[in-house]
Amino acid sequence: MNPTAIVDAIGYPAAGIGILIESAGIPFPGEVMLLAAAAWSAARNQSIVLVILFGFLGSVVGADIGYYLGYRGGRPFVERFGNLFRIGPEHIARAELFFARHGDKAVLAARFILGLRTWGSMLAGMAHMPFWRFQVFSALGGLAWAAAVGVAGYVLGSNLPLIGAVIRAIGIGGLVIVVLVVVIAVLARWRAARL
Repeated sequence: MNPTAIVDAIGYPAAGIGILIESAGIPFPGEVMLLAAAAWSAARNQSIVLVILFGFLGSVVGADIGYYLGYRGGRPFVERFGNLFRIGPEHIARAELFFARHGDKAVLAARFILGLRTWGSMLAGMAHMPFWRFQVFSALGGLAWAAAVGVAGYVLGSNLPLIGAVIRAIGIGGLVIVVLVVVIAVLARWRAARL
């Protein structure tokens, strides 16, 4: 079943279910579900605020579940669980090092980094980060993520006819070239700012 069909079937809660599953430690396309729910809200004239709220709530509840599993199970549980999804101890060690080095910022930024979005909460629990501190940064990151992805999906859903017309006019190859040029420009600007 595709994300759009899921959103059509259950409405607003679809925005939170995917990220709840992903934040609890199970690799799942939570971002795609939120994008689909936001595009659905634009196409059906539904509330984007409710979509963002459900995305935020799903991210917080899922992160709390992941934190609890990491806290109670520790590294042996995280490694055993990771093996189910072909995530080896070396991947967990790199993520753990990143988390130890960046702490609060890692919890906040984990929402925006594929892989850490799934494992960040478990790593925080495994490191026995104080729960109240984890909760604050997890909620801030979850709200920022849900708002950014929700608005992007809403804008996408509001402009589907325009996007379709552009793709037909320039073709898929032209669209790929435009996207590559934009990505290169953004990376060049970012690199120039760091120097």
